[in-house]
Amino acid sequence: MNQKLVDKLLSDLKSSDLNIRERATSQLWRIWFWQKGKIALEQIEESERSIAEGDVAAATSILDDLVDALPDFAEAWNRRAVLKFMTQDYDRAIADCEMVIKLNPVHFGALHGLGLCHAALGNYSAAIRAFRAALDIQPHAIENQRLILECTARLS
Repeated sequence: MNQKLVDKLLSDLKSSDLNIRERATSQLWRIWFWQKGKIALEQIEESERSIAEGDVAAATSILDDLVDALPDFAEAWNRRAVLKFMTQDYDRAIADCEMVIKLNPVHFGALHGLGLCHAALGNYSAAIRAFRAALDIQPHAIENQRLILECTARLS
C-alpha cells in the first residue's frame, strides 16, 4: 500500500469540500479492496454475488477460505464481518471488525460496523466509542454523528 497516498486521502476526508471527501472515500475503498490483487478481489465479488442470490452458506465459505488464505487481508475480514452482521451473528462480526481494525486502524467502515454490532447488542457505550473513532477519521460522516446521538439517548 502506498502509505503517502493513503495519508493524503485520510487528510482529504477532513476537507470541507464534499467532492474531495467523496473522492478520498472512494479511493480508500478501492485501495482496501485491491490490497491483495485481482484474484482476492474476485473472491470478494463472488461472495457478494452469493449474498445477492441468498446463498449465505456459499458466501460464508468463500470468505472463510479467503481469510484463511490471506489472514492479513483486512477487507476479507471486513466483508465477513458485514456478512456476520447481516445474519445477526453480532459477536463474530465484532471479532472480525476488531481484526480489521488491528490490520488497518483507519478502516472507518470497520469502526462503523463495530459500532452497529455493539448497538444491536445494546452495548451503547461501546457503540459510541466505535462511532467516535470512525468520526476521528471521517469527521463529516453524518450517519456516525446521528448514531452517537441515538446511542446516547438510549443510555438515558
